Amino acid sequence: MQLSGVSALVTGGGSGLGYASAAALVARGARVVIADLPSSKGSEAAEQLGATFVAADILDSAALTSALDAAVAAGPLRAVVHCAGRGGDRLRILDREGNANSLDSFEAVLRTNLAGSYNVLRLAAERMARNDVLADGDRGAVVLTASAAAFDGQIGQTSYSASKAGVHGMTLVAARDLASKQIRVNTIAPGLFDTAMLGRLEQEVRDRLAAGVPHPHRLGSPDEYGRMACELLENTYVNGETVRLDGALRMAPR
Repeated sequence: MQLSGVSALVTGGGSGLGYASAAALVARGARVVIADLPSSKGSEAAEQLGATFVAADILDSAALTSALDAAVAAGPLRAVVHCAGRGGDRLRILDREGNANSLDSFEAVLRTNLAGSYNVLRLAAERMARNDVLADGDRGAVVLTASAAAFDGQIGQTSYSASKAGVHGMTLVAARDLASKQIRVNTIAPGLFDTAMLGRLEQEVRDRLAAGVPHPHRLGSPDEYGRMACELLENTYVNGETVRLDGALRMAPR
């Protein structure tokens, strides 16, 4: 799918992987709508990139619909990169006294990362299904975001790993489900990336994390995520795949 001239939605586009994805899409000539929380830097990001910002929580179907409508108004919506989500709660299954930790916290992480991903997918697919089929056979394509933690989560990542493993597990099923509508679905599972979340760590800790990546010995650049997202949108024979983008990293138990 050629990205030049298409309409694209990027969730979580106010910063980090989402911002890099929005920038990569704009550079390829796409008309981009950024959906992010009202408290995010989405408005500033959109102004910098020449994109459009719509405030939306991915669990708020009405607000998300407004963002999708804005994308459709800019042209048929053919590309979605879903980066919005949250980190884990870092709770172990049992606390130090051997008491079970909160179910509410576990459910909250799954709701944002897994139910939120499904909400974006279902509402975006609804609009893509109305598109004309392009010469390459696509009506549209969606890129979701999982994590290396979906495959080898660390102690304290039970909720986060479960939520991202759910996104991975959903990918092939969604691709098969939406194949009849000529909509492709792929997922990126990033490892350690140089985003604001890791930026809060001390440099010594960041260096230690980077040294643990087999090759190259560094944190991933958000731009590398953005390029991969665009490749998955453009390459019409990639469908139902979860691509690990982690420098061959396999996380230790802690």
